[in-house]
This record gives sequence, C-alpha cells and structure tokens, in this order.
Amino acid sequence: MPAVGVPTQRDNDDRIWTGEPLSGAQAADIVSTVVHRRTPLRELRARGSRFLKGHSGPLSDLGAIALALLDVLLVFPKDAELYSHILSGVACLALVLRRRYPFLALLLTVPGYLAGWSQLAGMIALYSVAKKRAWNWQTMAGAVLMMLCRFVVWPLDEFVGQDWRHQVTNLLWAVVDAGMPLALGLLVTTRKELVRRLTELAATRERKQQLQAQAIRAEERTRLAREMHDVVSHQVSLIAMQAGALKMTVTDADSREIANTIRRLSTKTLEELRQLVGVLRTTSDDDGRPDLGDLRRLVSDCGLAVTLNVDGDIESIPRPVSAAAYRTVQEALTNVGKHAPSAAVSVLVQLGEDELVVRVRNGRPRGQRSPALPSGGHGLVGLTERAELLGGSCHAEPSRDGGFVVTSRFPLALPGVPAPQAPQHA
Repeated sequence: MPAVGVPTQRDNDDRIWTGEPLSGAQAADIVSTVVHRRTPLRELRARGSRFLKGHSGPLSDLGAIALALLDVLLVFPKDAELYSHILSGVACLALVLRRRYPFLALLLTVPGYLAGWSQLAGMIALYSVAKKRAWNWQTMAGAVLMMLCRFVVWPLDEFVGQDWRHQVTNLLWAVVDAGMPLALGLLVTTRKELVRRLTELAATRERKQQLQAQAIRAEERTRLAREMHDVVSHQVSLIAMQAGALKMTVTDADSREIANTIRRLSTKTLEELRQLVGVLRTTSDDDGRPDLGDLRRLVSDCGLAVTLNVDGDIESIPRPVSAAAYRTVQEALTNVGKHAPSAAVSVLVQLGEDELVVRVRNGRPRGQRSPALPSGGHGLVGLTERAELLGGSCHAEPSRDGGFVVTSRFPLALPGVPAPQAPQHA
C-alpha cells in the first residue's frame, strides 16, 4: 500500500507545518481506530442491548400491562360503575401471569372484558394462550370466551334490547377480535415448530453426510488393506523365504543366527501386517492392535540389550493408551537398532495416578558404528502426533552420557473410559 501524506495544517499560532508521510499500515491503523473505537454512544447502545436480552420477559409483561391500561384509560367513561374499574384493573394486572399461567390470566381478564373496558388485555391473554398451548382445548375455550365477551353487551338488559343488526355486527367484530390474537399466536407457534423441524432436518442431513463419509472411508480402508496385503506382504514373504534359504546354505554360526533373526522378524512383521489389515477392514480401530501385554515379546525379539521395568498393573490401562505406549517403545527400539545397535537400552513403563509414563533411554554407542539404515524421518513426529491425539506429550532429546531419551506421557482419563488405579507403594 503506498505511503499517505499528511496535508499541510495550521497550529494554534497560525503557523503552517507539514506532517511527515505515513505508511500504508499506519494509515490503516488510524482508520481502523477511528472507525472501530467504542464511543460513549456505542457503549451505551451495547449495554442497552444486553439489558434488553437479559430482562426480555419482565419487560414484555410490563409493556403488555401498560398497553392494556392505556386502552382502558382511553375508552373508560366517567360515569362507569366502581366494579367496572376494579374488574378492568384486575384484567390488566393479570397479564403478569401470561407467561407461566396463560389460561389463568385469560380467565382473569374475562370479567374485565365483559363488564369493564379491558378489551386489549383479553386479546393479549388469548394470544399468549395460543402461543403457549397451540391448538388445544384451552385455546378453543379462550377463543369462545373472548367472542362471548365481545358479542354480549353489559349490562344484559341493553344486550337484550338490541335489534338483530347490532347483534350481527357485534358477532362479526367478536370473530375479528378473537381471531386476530388467535391467528397470531398460532402463527408464532407454527413458526417455532417449523424452525425445530428444519433444525432436526439439518441434523439428520449432517448425520447422513457423516454416515456417507464413514462409508467412503471404509471403502478406502478396504482398498488400502488389499493393496498392503498384495504388495507389502508379498515382499516380506520373499524376505522370509530368502532368509530361510540363507540359513540352510551358510555354515558360519553367526551368519546362520543373523539369517534366523531376519526370518523371525519377517514372520513377526507378517503377523502384525495381517493384524493391521484386519483393523483396516473393520470399523473399530482397536481390534487386533498390540498393546503393553506384548511388550516383553517385543523386547526379547528386538535383538538389543534391553532392560525392561514395568511399574503398575498394565492390564488395567485403557486400550488406546496401551496401544500407543506399545508403539512408542517399538519405534524407540527401532531407532536404537538403526543408530546405536550396540548401546544398552532401558525401558521404563510407569503407571501413575492420572498418567502413564513411557521412557526409553539408550547409552552411547560402543564400537564402530555400522552404516545407517534407510529412514523416513517421521518416526518421532508420528509418536508426538499419537501422544497429542490422546491428550499427552512426547519429548525426544540427547542425554548427558551421549545417548538418547524418548519420554511419552499419556493421560489415563479418556472420555467414557474409567481411569485405572495407580499402584500403591509401601
């Protein structure tokens, strides 16, 4: 954004001065401050809006009572009877009950409407009944009462003395006076019901989209499982077969042991691959995955000098946490085998009161370092993501003795899964 120059201005002593040019960002900040600053009027308006939202119910009652009293005062004759004053006042004050007891408020307005002048109070009460109760017997009874109050003229001798034209006119106006609040209340109720139905329809559509997405993911997982089974398992099977052939042909004891280890690890990889393929072909993510119960077998088959220390009842750990802890140890041992195969390794699995701590530590590599195996560089990143998905953390850093330490912490309180009890030490 180009620079904006400040025009020439005059100060209080009528001296001309020229301001320095402003940058585009500074000009934008000034404009934003001027446009969006909270003026006293805007602050007052915001406070008024909050007050109206917080007291909408009582304010609506006061407004209805005020309108009903105004209607009575405007049409009330000076020579009216005392009971008409009392009944009209009771009818207006009864509107305070219209939100909690709308039918009772309607009944209290009937005497004031019939023998007084509180017509608007009765119409407001009928509207409240229609809005709260929709189309039921109370609404129909209230509409009939309002029609009678408008049709019948008080005192009754005047009503009897009217000709049929006045009575027909009163009947028409009674239908109008009762029909207007009734229709308005039913309209509001219908609108609320329509909004509720539309909300349910939107929720149903969202669930349908979720089910469709799950179906697409299941199909993709099945395709991925098929590809893994056809490609990866074939290559690993060839490795196992070649290792078996090498074991039968070589005469050196060390080479035979290496071939035996390769064959054993290949067979184990095939077993885990079959389990993974089974998981991909099901909707559950927990079926078939190894957990901390398989940790001792993992340590014994890794080909490293590992010291395992398990503190706590690992059988009581939630399955997602146990599987993530197993994968943490597995990935850490794999990294040690790649970068420091001759180093001593210690594995600590400690169950606390509210978290599980997994720590894999290896010392400084001893002897000549062998060429590094291929690595994608995503192992530690994957461990961090796995821990964060469960609400935990993973840290990897060099140790003071030249080795490396991987520490993962997993919370035990998962949604819908009770946390296991920590071990009690004497």
